[in-house]
Amino acid sequence: MSARGGGEMPFVETNGTETYYERRGDGPPVVFVHGSMVDHTHWAPQVEALADAYTTVVYDLRGHGRTGPSPVDAYTIDLFVEDLDALITALDLDAPVVCGASMGGAIAQVYAATYPTRVSGLVLADTFTGTRLDWRERLQWALLRAMVVPVGLVGFERANRFNVWANELVNRGSSGDPETVDAFTAGGPSITTDEFAKVARAMTGFVDGDMDFDLAAVTAPALVIYGENELGLIERHSRALSAAIPDATRQVVPGGGHASNRDTPEFFTAALREFLAERVHAGAATGS
Repeated sequence: MSARGGGEMPFVETNGTETYYERRGDGPPVVFVHGSMVDHTHWAPQVEALADAYTTVVYDLRGHGRTGPSPVDAYTIDLFVEDLDALITALDLDAPVVCGASMGGAIAQVYAATYPTRVSGLVLADTFTGTRLDWRERLQWALLRAMVVPVGLVGFERANRFNVWANELVNRGSSGDPETVDAFTAGGPSITTDEFAKVARAMTGFVDGDMDFDLAAVTAPALVIYGENELGLIERHSRALSAAIPDATRQVVPGGGHASNRDTPEFFTAALREFLAERVHAGAATGS
């Protein structure tokens, strides 16, 4: 595997896929993993704020953004985990903090459980774990499965608007600030219909228990953080995550929805900076 940059857009080869990434700043490394249906720009406020004291790395998951589709017939969370490991290895990042949101949080938690000595910290934002806690979870994931068909019929953008509307019926504010969401999605979807289907099946397979991993194996300190207006599913899973990971704390982002780092970026970034300085790099000079 290799990384290339220079005057070209930076890509790294990960398991047969050319993965787009961006690297900024200097200091202890933090790798950000975005969720499904978005791209690396999900983390723009945090990268902008933290590059003064940390080496920040964002990338587009296979199927998303500038990385784009891959010829693999089916995706799994484990495949995304191995992509992440290949990225960290190729960029020669020494024990980074891995920060994942939504599906990116699923990838991050499995990575930290599978390779506990390769991370120095773990941040799980607005995410879920590999179990269905009750009938409400079964309904929520059934809705995601059901989206695959209408996406093929009416296109990703219209089907996603319907999904946001349905989530708002269940829990008002869970999709985040409308202006923030509109601005973030103004550039159009970062995923094709076919890739969406593969990603959706990867997520539903994860919560159906297709993967065998143990959160008790995570040895790094962890921050489990989620928006105040999140769906009940995410709040319940945040409790399950913080209980299962040995050294975990849980924090609520006031006014935040499913993209709490974008809805309330100042609060989220301050919480992240505090976690990095006091729980991960305590005693080290991390900048102001």
